[in-house]
Amino acid sequence: MATDFNTKLHCSDEERSKRKNFYDLFKNSPIPENELLSNLGLYTNRQTLSRQLFMHELYRKIINVHGIIMEFGVRWGQNLVLFENFRGIYEPFNYNRKIVGFDTFEGFPSVTSMDKGLRKGDYSVTENYEEHLEKVLDYHESESPTSHIKKYELIKGDATETLKKYLKNNPHTVIALAYFDFDIYEPTKECLKLIKDHITKGTIIEFDELNTSDFPGETVALKEVLGLSSYRIQRLPISPLQSYIEID
Repeated sequence: MATDFNTKLHCSDEERSKRKNFYDLFKNSPIPENELLSNLGLYTNRQTLSRQLFMHELYRKIINVHGIIMEFGVRWGQNLVLFENFRGIYEPFNYNRKIVGFDTFEGFPSVTSMDKGLRKGDYSVTENYEEHLEKVLDYHESESPTSHIKKYELIKGDATETLKKYLKNNPHTVIALAYFDFDIYEPTKECLKLIKDHITKGTIIEFDELNTSDFPGETVALKEVLGLSSYRIQRLPISPLQSYIEID
């Protein structure tokens, strides 16, 4: 059973304490159950909202780009849910816009010397979490048109192997958005290499930790596969870490 939830958090003890107290407010909310889900904005802090807005802007950039969405490093799956809901808002009948998530759901399978201070098993999730996430994604899909067509896929395992198998079985794949949140060097590098023949002009490739000292492997992987000087690395003012490149 995966039990190591070690993550890197840049917050002070005071901030941790405030967030714990705020979580208690949420846990003990007086809002009736039938209205709580519709009022989660009450408990969404600035940091979380800015990340969601970043995801929204990314999705808007690919609306007119043909292809699927791939996320590398799903963990709890919030990004996949956001993508499902953005698809339902902006292109509810685009059943061709499949969303595919890759993750071990057991934390990092291994780390290298490029991955400073990280350990095998970091960023794991609870046992059999992917089964829960399937149910969550099914619900969100049911709230949009063409819900009888399953338009997402969760792929468990080491993505350096599972992505290779997926692309072999789906040689028609065109990728409109590739979202990299592996954090570590080896899978980022190998998956960048694997998707190179499946991207098109207009494809967005997003990175969660470029130019970040805590996760140097992601930047090194991009440098070795695509080159830092080959593309303009862009960001949005609402998010300090996330960045993306647009194939042109």
